[in-house]
Amino acid sequence: MTTRRLGLKEWVFAALMLVLAAVCAFLGNWQMQRLAEKEALIAAVDARLTAAPVPVPGPESWSTLDPQSIVYQPVTLTGAYRYTQTSTVFTSLASAKGQYSGPGYWVMTPFELQGGGTVFVNRGFVPQQYQEAAALGDLHGEDPGIVTITGVVRTPEQADFMTPEADTSNRIEWVRDPLRLAQLADPALAPVAPFYIDLPAGAPGDLPQAGETVVTFPNNHFGYALTWYGFAIVAVVMLGFWLFRQSRQPSKPA
Repeated sequence: MTTRRLGLKEWVFAALMLVLAAVCAFLGNWQMQRLAEKEALIAAVDARLTAAPVPVPGPESWSTLDPQSIVYQPVTLTGAYRYTQTSTVFTSLASAKGQYSGPGYWVMTPFELQGGGTVFVNRGFVPQQYQEAAALGDLHGEDPGIVTITGVVRTPEQADFMTPEADTSNRIEWVRDPLRLAQLADPALAPVAPFYIDLPAGAPGDLPQAGETVVTFPNNHFGYALTWYGFAIVAVVMLGFWLFRQSRQPSKPA
């Protein structure tokens, strides 16, 4: 059987398939780049978690600060809790490190820094039956005045179009976002830090139940890269087989 010459339409199709393969290869390379970035982030966070606490960034830096650059960094803060401005954030705690889990609330209390500005502190988890006590301040006792605390920096949770409005009468929020939480508190709290702090675990059985920070970074980039590279290889192999078949077909009579 003689080899026939391919027509314009066939070459155009072949070109499009090669472009598709190139795009898939590009996406595979991009995922490998994201893999390297994610591994660098994980290494940086591991180093931060074991580092000595540093003073929390002050309000003069908050307008330009990227919270991701200090996430999970241990920090120290000196100031005073504003217990009467405490809000609660609904959650369902699974794989708890303490004895309490299930539906409940994070207890988010403003901490007024000695040098000015306010940082929200996640004092820990309470089961849902303790929400009112947490919001009304029944779980903290007397105002301790000026204290120094240590915790780790966390980045705000983002609300989306499905996030309900805050329940202002019961001081309930749905995301740990300092700016949203500040709207439930006294306006005099401004400026508010663009991050919040998780406290370390206290004594067993204490409420709020602190020390529930979970450090996780989904890292599926290598699998995604293999998938895209696979698509590129399949596209080239199938194109080669198709071109071979087309070239072996009998030529149409003139």
